[in-house]
Amino acid sequence: MTPVHFAFSSAFMLGLSGLTFYRAHLLSALLCLEGMMLSLFIAISLWTLQLESTESSAIPMLLLAFSACEASAGLALLVATARTHGTDRLQNLNLLQC
Repeated sequence: MTPVHFAFSSAFMLGLSGLTFYRAHLLSALLCLEGMMLSLFIAISLWTLQLESTESSAIPMLLLAFSACEASAGLALLVATARTHGTDRLQNLNLLQC
């Protein structure tokens, strides 16, 4: 395992562990998801540069577009939650009481 591969896999695992163990606020969960997507984007970009193929060069841009859509949807949910419930704490959210 190269140091670059280790760095990106540990960054992904750090985001995953943050998402798993620290889910107190919606904003922290969204930041962990964004960290995971950023580490995936950089890892796939380096992978396509190492392969030197033109067929897989669009994959990182597609992942970046999906990441931007996910971030905008997450921020919209964060704003809607903060307006209706007054906080972004995940423990206070009850989906059965809309």
